[in-house]
Formats: sequence, structure tokens, C-alpha cells
Amino acid sequence: MNKFQQKNNFYLVIIMKKYFCLLFLCGCGFSPMFSGANTDIYVPVISGINGIELRNALNTKFGGQKESTAPYRLAVTLNNPQTKYKALEPTGAATWQEIKLTAKYVLTHNGETISTGTESASESYTFVRYLVAANASYNNAVANTITVLADKIGTRAIADVAKHEREMAKK
Repeated sequence: MNKFQQKNNFYLVIIMKKYFCLLFLCGCGFSPMFSGANTDIYVPVISGINGIELRNALNTKFGGQKESTAPYRLAVTLNNPQTKYKALEPTGAATWQEIKLTAKYVLTHNGETISTGTESASESYTFVRYLVAANASYNNAVANTITVLADKIGTRAIADVAKHEREMAKK
């Protein structure tokens, strides 16, 4: 057997192991959490400009905006962004800043609280003395932070809904 055949056999063994793992996972009842399932979670209005963006990101994560009669409801309270100076120059001027957003959420099913929590996300951005560039950098950091916050809250909510539905199915 030459080196070329040995290399091909090696790759064939790796591919076969992956298929066996996939078959095992499918056989044990595993299903991915984000398998395209449309989660029926209503997100009421979140106050502020950043709240609008967070609500839109959560609705996207849940498969689109739902009616207020949905069985699950995710109420989110978003705090104002906190800014912290970083990377100070010898003159005392800051060249980097950090933006931090914190949100509290309550997930309910037909009025009964399933879970509550607090999530935070932050991002650093360049702070320059030109107003337009500084504002653009700040707005980009806020948008990225909202995306991360929506991912964190959305993932927890989807996991809690799946857990709740499994528990309800057992009863």
C-alpha cells in the first residue's frame, strides 16, 4: 500500500467516524436547539431607541414578530448604556471607550413565570476627537452590543421554552 492509499484510507476512517457519530445522535433523539423551529414568544415593546433594536433582534431570533396572544411572553427592561474610559493618553485624553448594556428579562407562560435573569454585554470602540467619527464608532459599538445581548437573552429564552415544553409533556 503506497502513501497515497494510506492517506485516503485515513480520511475515509475519519469520515466514517463522523457518520457514525451523526447516526448515534439522530438515534438517541438529539435535535439541534436552533433547527429552524418557530418559537412562539411575544416580546412587548422595550423602551428607548436601543430597546427598539433589541426587540427587533429578539423577534428575528424567535422567527418573526408574534401576536400578543402567544403563550410565551418575554418582558425585557433595558438599562441605559454605560460608558467607561479606557486607554488614557499622558495628556488625560481617552482613545478607547467601552460601552456596556444590561438587560433584565422575565419569561412567562400564560402569566406564570418560567425564568428570570439579567444579561450584560459590552464592546470597546475608538474614541477620536472628530465628532462624526466618534459618533459613528459609538453607534457601531452599541449596535454590536445589542446583537450580542439579543443572542444571549434569545438563547436562554429558547432553552427555557424547550425545557418547559418537555416538562409539560411529561405531565
